Amino acid sequence: MTENAPLALYQDHVQSDWIDYNGHMSEGYYAIAFGNATDKLMDRIGMDAPFRARVRFTIYTMETHISYLLEMAEGESLSVTTQVLEYDAKRLRIFHAMLRQGDIVTATQEAVLLNVDMEGPKAVPFDPAVLAKIEAIGQAHAGLDWPPQAGRAIALKR
Repeated sequence: MTENAPLALYQDHVQSDWIDYNGHMSEGYYAIAFGNATDKLMDRIGMDAPFRARVRFTIYTMETHISYLLEMAEGESLSVTTQVLEYDAKRLRIFHAMLRQGDIVTATQEAVLLNVDMEGPKAVPFDPAVLAKIEAIGQAHAGLDWPPQAGRAIALKR
């Protein structure tokens, strides 16, 4: 399995209960949509529910950074693409882009994920088969440009 473009693993639409008092998608629902995209990535790399039940490894999210770029309205279709930025034996750094109409980026999320043994819980190396899938995706994504929001920090200009 190789992918030379960000993975397109998650599609949905902005549901009515995701709308806030400003009339657009509330910030917490962006996080839910990105979390759902991470779940789809877990399935793609072999960490689906049967794997988690059998091996007792899962992913913990260690850090995220969401950039809200454009508003999303009720009923709008959305998709999330996922790019692997970096990985090592226990961690995975990914970048999600939320899109409307297939190519308009409305929000992004950068995340650091940690492989965890649920029996501990403690950080452990990825299962070899899972790591092989991560490596294949990571190598295919190595030539992609990093998104402009990747690696940004929060600060006020001084």
